[in-house]
Parts: sequence; C-alpha cells; structure tokens
Amino acid sequence: MSRRGIQALIVFGVFALLTVAATWPQAQQLATRTTPHQDVFFNMWRLRWFAHALATSPAHLFDANIFYPESTTLAFSDAMIVEGLAGAPLLWAGMRPLLVHNLLLFGAIAACGTAMFALARYLTGSRGAGIIAGIVFAYGPYRFEHIMHMELQWVMWAPLAFLSLHRTLDTGRWRYGLATGALVALQMLSSIYYGIFLATLLGAGAVLLIARDRAVALRRALVPLAAGAILAAVVSGLYARPYLAVRDRVGERSTREVSSFSARASNYLVATPNNWFYGRAFASRGRPERRLFPGTIPVVLALIGLLLRVPSRRSIVYLLLLVAAFETSLGFHGYSYTFLYDYVPAYRGLRAAARLGAFVLMFVAVLAAYGYAALAEARSVRVRAVIVGLLSLGLLAEYRVEMEFSPYANTAPPIYRFLGRHPRGVVAEFPMPSADALPGYEPDYAYMSSFHWFPLVNGYSGIYPQSYLDRLEQVRHFPDATSLRQLRLDGVRYVVVHVRGYLPADYLAVRAGMLRSGSFVELGSYYDADAPAVLYEMR
Repeated sequence: MSRRGIQALIVFGVFALLTVAATWPQAQQLATRTTPHQDVFFNMWRLRWFAHALATSPAHLFDANIFYPESTTLAFSDAMIVEGLAGAPLLWAGMRPLLVHNLLLFGAIAACGTAMFALARYLTGSRGAGIIAGIVFAYGPYRFEHIMHMELQWVMWAPLAFLSLHRTLDTGRWRYGLATGALVALQMLSSIYYGIFLATLLGAGAVLLIARDRAVALRRALVPLAAGAILAAVVSGLYARPYLAVRDRVGERSTREVSSFSARASNYLVATPNNWFYGRAFASRGRPERRLFPGTIPVVLALIGLLLRVPSRRSIVYLLLLVAAFETSLGFHGYSYTFLYDYVPAYRGLRAAARLGAFVLMFVAVLAAYGYAALAEARSVRVRAVIVGLLSLGLLAEYRVEMEFSPYANTAPPIYRFLGRHPRGVVAEFPMPSADALPGYEPDYAYMSSFHWFPLVNGYSGIYPQSYLDRLEQVRHFPDATSLRQLRLDGVRYVVVHVRGYLPADYLAVRAGMLRSGSFVELGSYYDADAPAVLYEMR
C-alpha cells in the first residue's frame, strides 16, 4: 500500500474512534440496537432488497416487492446504490442485518471526517486544521438530526469532489478532472439530494475558482473538468431513468411540501433536542429537519480565519459558497431555490431544501480550518498540539448528544418463518393505516417482508403511489365487502392480522367478520415479535 493510502487509513482510524466516542454507547450494541425510528426499518429493507435483487434478478433491481402491483417501487425513494453495493457482500456472508446497517451508517460518519480532513489539509497545509474541520463536518448537530437517514450520512464524496476540483485547477491533470466527475456520480448514487446539491455548488465553486484561483492555463483546466462533467452526466442520466418513469406516474413535489421543509434563518440557531449542552434550551424550538446549528466554536474559528488576517482567495470562495448554500437552503423563503425549482427539473423532485444544511456545515468546517491555521501560524509544534487538543475536546463536548436505542429483529419472527414456508403469493398485512395517518406499521411490514420476499401490497417510502392511497381508503373497514373486493383485485393470497395493532374489542370484531365472510382459511397463529399474529389464506 502507498504511503498516502496508509496515512488515509490512520486518519480514518482516528475518526472511527472519535465516532465511537461521539455516539457512545452505540458501539456496545451495534448488532442489536440503534436509533428508534421508522426509517431504520426502511434502511434495512433497502439494503436487503438490493442484496436479494443483485443475487437473483439484477435487471429488476428497481422492481421491489412493496406497493404491489406497482412497478419501479425502489425509485419511490433513494435507492442507495453505493450503500447497497457496500452492504451486499456483508449480507451474503450472513452478517446480521442491523450490524450491516450500523456499520454502514457510522462508518459513513467516520469517512466524512476523513474526507473533510483531506480537503482542509490540502487547503491549509495543516493536519491540525484537517482534524478540526473533520470534527465539525462529522459530528455537528445536523449529523444527529438525520442519524436515522442512512443516505444523508453518505456525504463523504462532497469534500473529496472539491479536493479533486482544486487539484485539477492546480495541476491540469486528467485524472483529477475525471475524479471530480466520478465523485459527483458517487454522491448521486449514494444520495440523490446531495448529488444534486453537490453538482450545483461544485459548479458555482468551479466558476469562482477558475476565475480567481488556478495555477494552469484555462484550457488545461477546462478540458479535464469537462471530461469529468460528461462522466457525471452520463452516470446520473442513466440512474435518473427509473426516477423519471416514477415522476411521470406520481408527479412532482408540490410547492406546499417544499415550503414546509424549507429552512428559515432562525433554524441555524437551533440544535437538536438531545444535544447535552444546547438541547434543553432548544427543546421547544425547531422542527424536524430544520435544526441546523453549526456550533459556536466553528463559527468563531471561521470569523478568526476571515478577520485575523487578510483572507485568501480560496477562503473568500468558500465564504461565497457558504452564503449560497445558506440562501438556497431557505427554499421558497429565499430566492435561489425558487429559481432552481422553476428552471432545473431535478429540483422539482426534491422536498427538503433544508438538507442543504449539510453543505452549510461543510463550508463552515472549511472556514474553521482557516481559522485554526491563523491561530496556529508561527507557533511551535507543542503549542499547535495543545490548540488542536483543546479545540477538539471543545467541539466534541459542544456536539455531544444523548442517544436513544431500540432493539430490531435480525431474524424472522415466527409468523414470517411460517409464512415463508408456504407457496409464493401476494401478502396484505393488517391493520393498515388511513391515508391521513401514515405510516402506521408499514415500515415494519416492509422490513419483515425481507424474510420471505413475497409481493406486498403494503409499503413505506418517500413517495406513496396513488394506487396505494386508494387501497387504504378501500380497506378502511376491513373485513367488509369493499375491502374484500379490493384484496381480490390486488390478487392477495395471504393476509396477516397483527393483534398488537388493535384494541381487544376491535380485534375480536375483525376476527368475527373474517369468519362470517367465509373468504379466509386460518393457517396458524404465531408471534410477530412481541404479540400474536394470525396468518390467513384467501379462498
């Protein structure tokens, strides 16, 4: 292995240890427990579906088993292609699903710190600056606001893309230009939100840097970058095909949704409620996805970098990018996002403009690195080490959160083992939620379907198809005649009724109604983890 590769592994090891410390005691229960949230079920279902489809029918990767009989259902949300490729060998080897999930989730945080270290060190020439920037980017409150969203942890490609951009402009080498495009493509395949945001901000950064900060002739810089842009466009275009097909069926995000998930300037003063230092003060403020506080220490460091000495051209570029990311994150409360929504089709498929907060945090981290470099300039090695140590401890203390954990099943509960022994058929699970009370138990049902992979009329995703919403309306009074007609229309063969989802009197009424209908044969009653569930076959 090259010297640079060994250094990268050492840095990753440092950030892996910091991640263990920042999320403790998660490391003690990686295989059994993690954050209590419905999206954890969704993450594991996507990872397991990817591994299953890759091993059985790769051509039908996007035709996942949920929302039957809809097609291309994996494209109702982020398919997490890179995460799926990383997790598939581990799942094939028999590793527990939750352990795979947690390794990919928390490994991504360490990788983000490592990537930011590389960018900040290149910009400042300082390892200490790299450590400070890496901590800011890897453990800021935004990170823990989205700890349940796996694809939103996989943003390590963004700092590396900016690093490759700088190297292209400094050397004119083709490999760096192509690497820039490849990293944009990797970001798109890891997280569509971040891929679109990165392409936008990297393009703006390239224009600014080409104009004010390049060491080679214009042609030597543009040609490799153009080749990288073509590479990114081709990969992203191919990946977009199933999503375009879904858009034609379900439409685009409404302006009401975008407005609801747009940030406000005040959101950047709100930390997550579980932050030990700020959480109590912010417990009653902020809303989900709009807790975007970058921290006090990095903001102070950024100001030091900009004010203590004459700012460099590069630091000015990153300040402008910070302003651009901040203003665009305001969504319809600002100007840039409104323009992008109107004229860039990709933005009409996005709901949460506030997720640009990840890039605000990234640019704050870069400016904080310049601030550390200003403080450490002309200092002795010992003094620099003390400064790095104190700032690192201060950041980790400021960012410390009190995490909650819940258990998740790694093996099929008895009812699903029993179902999996039967011939293949379409499954419906009850109770189903009403359309105005989603998601109910749907994320749980989707994950449990990964233990049998039968087609499932239930489902959970970022988008709900109209056929599914219509079905929920038809089966609201299950098992009445209307609901039975809908189940037969869907070709349902098996019905699973979960006792835990009903009040005792309601469950007895459902069971009596199924018996009266004469449409069901009871196959058996088994536990679905913590309560009985009954499997029926429709006549």
